[in-house]
Amino acid sequence: MMELIWISTAYIAGLVASRLTFPPLVGYLVAGYVLHGLDIAVLPDLHHLAEIGIELLLFSVGLKLKPSSLIRREVLSVGGLHLLLMAMISALVFLWLDEHVTGGLVLGISLAFSSTVLAIKVLEDNGELSSLHGRDVMSILILQDIVAIGLLALAEGKQPTPWALALFLLPLLRPIAHRVLSVSRSSELKLLLGVTLALAGGVAAESVGIAADIGALLTGVMLANHPRIKELSDRLWGLKELFLVAFFLQIGVSDLPNREQIIDALQLLALLPLQGALFFGLFLVAGLRARTAFVSSLALTTYSEFALITTSAVVKAQLLPADWNAIISLAVAGSLAIAAPLNRYSHRLFSWAEPVLVRLERKSDHPDRLPDSFGAAEWLVIGMGRTGGVVYKTLCKQEQRVVGLDADPTVLEYHLAAGRRVLYGDAEDTELWTGLPLHKVKGIFLTVPAFEVRLTAVAQLRKRGFTGQISSICYHGVEEQQLLSMGANVVIHPLIEAGNRLACLMLESDEASRLK
Repeated sequence: MMELIWISTAYIAGLVASRLTFPPLVGYLVAGYVLHGLDIAVLPDLHHLAEIGIELLLFSVGLKLKPSSLIRREVLSVGGLHLLLMAMISALVFLWLDEHVTGGLVLGISLAFSSTVLAIKVLEDNGELSSLHGRDVMSILILQDIVAIGLLALAEGKQPTPWALALFLLPLLRPIAHRVLSVSRSSELKLLLGVTLALAGGVAAESVGIAADIGALLTGVMLANHPRIKELSDRLWGLKELFLVAFFLQIGVSDLPNREQIIDALQLLALLPLQGALFFGLFLVAGLRARTAFVSSLALTTYSEFALITTSAVVKAQLLPADWNAIISLAVAGSLAIAAPLNRYSHRLFSWAEPVLVRLERKSDHPDRLPDSFGAAEWLVIGMGRTGGVVYKTLCKQEQRVVGLDADPTVLEYHLAAGRRVLYGDAEDTELWTGLPLHKVKGIFLTVPAFEVRLTAVAQLRKRGFTGQISSICYHGVEEQQLLSMGANVVIHPLIEAGNRLACLMLESDEASRLK
């Protein structure tokens, strides 16, 4: 009965939130506080289910990671300086509130961390996890997790064992892991293997004094680049989303705050814009464009779930009063509730503030810079995934001058290594459509998966006055009509076209066999 109450309440709250244009996770946060406020008994395994959700989330991220892409100048400089500066500011706030210096310093540092769960979830939902800014955000979160291990050791008096270093050897087991995945041919076995490896990584990490999510991430990296990795990732998606509901519910299970605690939590929330502004400034100093810096900063402008753990440890050590458990829980929940809808519309928000923010950019060479020229190229392919890659190859076979654009650094490396002319370009960047040198371009192929991005691209190109051909993929009938009404010349459904082509080939084969 209790399970039904919790699950149904989460569903209703998530449904209401989505109808109000908020992400469902905002509803889950509210549901946790409502159930706790009504004195409904907490599910015994809620915390454990939440931990499994986090491990599956980090494991899924590891499947898409390329370790070499994580060691970047932006990560080390921006992540390190932000931690240092925010820790100092937060610690000063605790001193101003006349709290214990040591407890305030530990908690201040933990408040400098961003929510791994929310940042990854919004990037994944927006299809931006593999983009340049998505990888930078992910790298900073990993850096924060590593620092968090040492901070938790300080707060709880525990230290990782020497065997913890062995965890970083897990990716070396990649050949074995790849072989196991290859022989796991059925969908059920792939799903079970993914869950097993995620939990095994978590258990191994905890046994040596490391956070379980780090172990799950590393086991995910073991399987990265396997040919069947997308199928495994797709199978894990629904299960991961279900377990993550428990994570958002559990935040509201802590003690309900009183009036004074609510005021203190609001004061901490008032510091969030400062955290975002600091990230934005540091990204600009590192050489990123204003758009990339803004979207990355917004994804990181939250308080981390890790702060809940350090608060509990600090309170147990009597370095801060017990009131801080409720204060930090409300501050973390509030930051997630605020950040979730803002991140959904991050590109629109930037477009609104773009005239002011672009003035702050540094004039330097960086991978996220837009191309100044396409040379003699007459055809442009936006999105160099499987569909875009085939379009590019087909045009090349017909000796057409073509160039491809993609926002995924790994995709860029792959095509450049194959000798193809592919440049960096984010289809969600409105500046891309207003600044592209299109005077020689005959036609543009839009093969990015997100419908809203394709629709906006068509509208922006026609608004700019582009008179060439525009073609786009679509996955639903309603998409086709909207794309055509905005000015697209050719719209196809890949699966329908595949079916039509298969039928034609079969009929041709049958006709040929009869003639024989």
